Amino acid sequence: MPQNSLLMSAITACRTKLNAFIRGRTAVREDADDILQEVTYKLMQVEQPVENVAAWLFRAARNEMTDRARKKRELPLADFFGGSEENDFPEDELAETLFGVPQTPEDEYLKTLLWEELEEALAELPDAQREVFEKTELLGYSYNELAEESGSSVQTLLSRKHKAVLFLRTRLRNLYDEITG
Repeated sequence: MPQNSLLMSAITACRTKLNAFIRGRTAVREDADDILQEVTYKLMQVEQPVENVAAWLFRAARNEMTDRARKKRELPLADFFGGSEENDFPEDELAETLFGVPQTPEDEYLKTLLWEELEEALAELPDAQREVFEKTELLGYSYNELAEESGSSVQTLLSRKHKAVLFLRTRLRNLYDEITG
């Protein structure tokens, strides 16, 4: 365990500066504390030796802040349906229909219809776009988890998902218009 004690000593030595670095770049104190805890935990999980612990921690903190900023900018699928007022897609209604508990036989039928249409639309997407959409929207993957699993960059995954959402927006808009028209 001498490696762990050396690691803890290195973390303790740069913790104050690292904390100030993170707090200077985040608006919410709790977020800064979370980031500090997350990068410390990640360092403990690294299997190969880290030569410069301070540099590694600062780089990991910067990466974590960037990831969190990207996540905050991400819009859920429903947000892509917004537009001008006369063209608004009732995203809350869609989410409630897809993921809520049906109250009537009509609700059950509509839920089944929407899921079938979504599955058909997803099947029309290129495999890479479908995979990133399904894993981030339906299975709860983070972009970092998916990037690690697939070997693709986060930026590539974001691009693929954007293309998938644009296609699905059009496809589901047509269905919605047919149902309400």
